Amino acid sequence: MTEPIFHIVAAADWRQACDGGSYQPPSLAAEGFVHFSYRRQVARTANARFAGLAGLVVVEFDPARLTAPVVDEDLYAADELFPHVYAAIPTELAVAVHPLPVGPDGRFEF
Repeated sequence: MTEPIFHIVAAADWRQACDGGSYQPPSLAAEGFVHFSYRRQVARTANARFAGLAGLVVVEFDPARLTAPVVDEDLYAADELFPHVYAAIPTELAVAVHPLPVGPDGRFEF
């Protein structure tokens, strides 16, 4: 798998995770995995799950660099696969951190 994966997170939460060296979002404790999106899914995911929130970033990862496997799953019977990682994410493995801009219509663009 060579396609990058992306995680949407509050910039402050990402900075705090970087200070500790490991990213462990609430979904890891609650569901057992970290939610990711492929690039084509980021804006749609952001608009569906984070509407009205500010200060978000999109953290990019190369799946080949992760220490845990990436599992493509359709957990919501939506006929679409989303990448998940069933482990904490070492923050130093991030390839890039991108801003998540809001367009003139109030929707996220990526």
